[in-house]
Amino acid sequence: MDIGSSKPIKIEMFYTLMCPSCKILKQMLKEVLPEFGDRFEYSKTLANGPVGIIRSMKLGIHAVPALLIDGRIVFRSVPEKNELINELKNYLNNGK
Repeated sequence: MDIGSSKPIKIEMFYTLMCPSCKILKQMLKEVLPEFGDRFEYSKTLANGPVGIIRSMKLGIHAVPALLIDGRIVFRSVPEKNELINELKNYLNNGK
């Protein structure tokens, strides 16, 4: 991604309501993403909802939490906070 570009990079988290690890990842994203300003656009998809089931199957997501950055599965579990930050910085600097 071009540093001067104003288009944010999409981040999507697949989760379920009863998943304790999903709550941890959600909180981590809530803490980390503000450090990057408006460079990322964050959304959540309920993996066991009608749309989420179809998208999960198409993407090969079999467990939650799963985190996609720019449409690519990057984490299939809760990463360490520094891993998440490094991956986000990598996307800003290299586009992946």
